[in-house]
Order: sequence, then structure tokens, then C-alpha cells
Amino acid sequence: MLTILREGDDSEKPAARWSPVYYALRDAIVSHRLAPGTKLPEDEIGSIYSVSRTVVRAALQALAHDRLARLEPNRGAFVAQPSKREAREVFEARALIEPKVAWLAAQSAVPDDIAQLRRHLEKEHAALDAGRDSEAIMLSARFHVGIAEIAAHSIFTKLVRDLVSHSSLIIALYWRRRDTTCERHAHQALVDAIEAGLSAEAADLMTSHLVDLLSGLDLSSAVRKSKSLADLLLS
Repeated sequence: MLTILREGDDSEKPAARWSPVYYALRDAIVSHRLAPGTKLPEDEIGSIYSVSRTVVRAALQALAHDRLARLEPNRGAFVAQPSKREAREVFEARALIEPKVAWLAAQSAVPDDIAQLRRHLEKEHAALDAGRDSEAIMLSARFHVGIAEIAAHSIFTKLVRDLVSHSSLIIALYWRRRDTTCERHAHQALVDAIEAGLSAEAADLMTSHLVDLLSGLDLSSAVRKSKSLADLLLS
């Protein structure tokens, strides 16, 4: 997917003058130094990073494209703030679709599919162990899309791509446990069940995994105002 929310990893994103500002803001959001709802003034950000407003504006537009920020006419940019209801609805939709997707994947997977999933798990674990949280979220989401692709159901795959992108934003903003970003044991168990062709087990594991993801979120987060934007970004 993703996006963390674009598909692919950071190496696939073309270099641009605004990229350093984009990555700095993105990582501050995902690491929770910038809370949901925090205002992102162009002038102040430009001063912090010694760049023009044009560069800052492009970085903010990229964040908005990735749903990490929202741009409001005549008000400026803010860190995105999905509602508690929206978060629950997204995970409810995933819980309806993805267990069936896992069931289908267990029926369809071939050895090459399993090998690819296991290589992907290695990347997930490396990112999480190294503290690269935004990358771990992206890779975790990509894992779910990979299962949908193995299931070979075009409509389900499109739905999973959209839902996972949306929920990855929610996870990035509201995770309270670091393992929320990448449930290594849950993903490993899913791959094992899919490899063994255990459709019912794969579906049950997916359901449990999604419940755990939702339970690992703190949807009560409020905007912090105790530090200046410069302190938050440069800390």
C-alpha cells in the first residue's frame, strides 16, 4: 500500500527539495512528538528548517496526500485527527473482509508466495527492532495487502488496500504500544497457517490480530501545548 502511506518503501519516493521536511514532519507525527490536531504553520516550519514557504507547502501537501495532515482553507495545515468512531468503523470493515481474504490465501498460496511473505517479515522485524516506527507501520500494512494479492480476489484486494491505508494512518497517530505497529507473532502465525493450507485457522488468526490492533490504540489523545513547535520537532 502504503503510503505511510504510499506503496513501497522510502527508497521508491523520488528525491525532492521538500523531502527532508516531509520526512522530519512525518517522523515527528509517527513518533508522537506532534499530536493529532497540532497546527503546522508554514512560516514557523520554514524557519526551523531554513527553507522557503514554497518548500514547506510542498511537504505539507505530501503529508496531506498520505493522510497524515489536513489542509484547511484560510486556516492552514494540521496533523490529521481521525475520530474514535472513524477508527472503529475502519477496523470493523477490516474484520469483515480480511478473515475471508486470509481464508482464500490459504487456499491459493504457492511456495513462492510463502517465501515472499517470510522475506517481508524479516524486513518488518528489522524495522521494528531498529526503532524505525514509520517504516514498520508501512511494512505491516504492506503485509496485509500481500495476503490479499495472494488470495487473488481483485475486489477484496482493492478494499484491503484502501482500508489498510486508512487504518495505518490511525495506527501511526494513536498507537500506545510499540508492538501495535508490527505484531510479529501474529504475522508469523498467519504465514504458517497460510503455508499449511489451514483456511479456518488463518481466518481466525486474522480476526484476532485485527482485534489486537484496535485494542493497542489510544483514541483519547489530545493536542499537547506544553512545548513550542521547534522544541517538538528538534527534540
